[in-house]
Amino acid sequence: MLTYTDKDTHYFGHVRREVEPALPARCGRVLELGCGAGATLGWLRQRPGTTHTTGIEIFADAAARAAQQADVVHCLDFERNAVPGPHTVFDTILCLDVLEHMVDPWQVVHRLVTQHLAPGGTLVVTVPNIQHHTVVLPLLLKGRWQYEEAGILDRTHLRFFSRDSAVSLLAHAELSPAACTPLSFAENRLKRAINRATFRWFEGLITPQYLLSARKHTTAAG
Repeated sequence: MLTYTDKDTHYFGHVRREVEPALPARCGRVLELGCGAGATLGWLRQRPGTTHTTGIEIFADAAARAAQQADVVHCLDFERNAVPGPHTVFDTILCLDVLEHMVDPWQVVHRLVTQHLAPGGTLVVTVPNIQHHTVVLPLLLKGRWQYEEAGILDRTHLRFFSRDSAVSLLAHAELSPAACTPLSFAENRLKRAINRATFRWFEGLITPQYLLSARKHTTAAG
């Protein structure tokens, strides 16, 4: 059976520039959970306002590559291990296509927010959208639910999210309400036109992935 650590190394190696609209003006100390080969951390390391980059990656080969891109990389399973070192609080935390691989992503978010996200810090998340037409139409019309090597029905995904459940994932008492944006719309005129014409009714069917961000309150009272 394919596991997350069996992934081809190319799976871990691309820069996630599409998350830039969700990033704060100054990222400060950055933690990326599931950093892969560190391409995104390497990009952020060069971005003005980033002061330090830390990655966590369960896949040893990818973690070794990430160590060349980030200031610090820990090879560990975040669900089973604490983040080592004296500096474990961050201004920006990224979870890009990683929470769906977790056994309990809700607990992961809770730990990140309460233990590792600084007051006023930003949590940025991407998750695939299970309502996408490539999933729901084969299921409705043919009874087909076929796992793949990558994509929305990746064999290693343990959890699945629609827009509402993705927003609920970030519904934490210490976070502001999450902003949620459908990815791949900005560069696709047809998708934008369909979305406007249907008053966003078809958004869930034509959105492969959602980008979410939420800011931690600066005080306990919010």
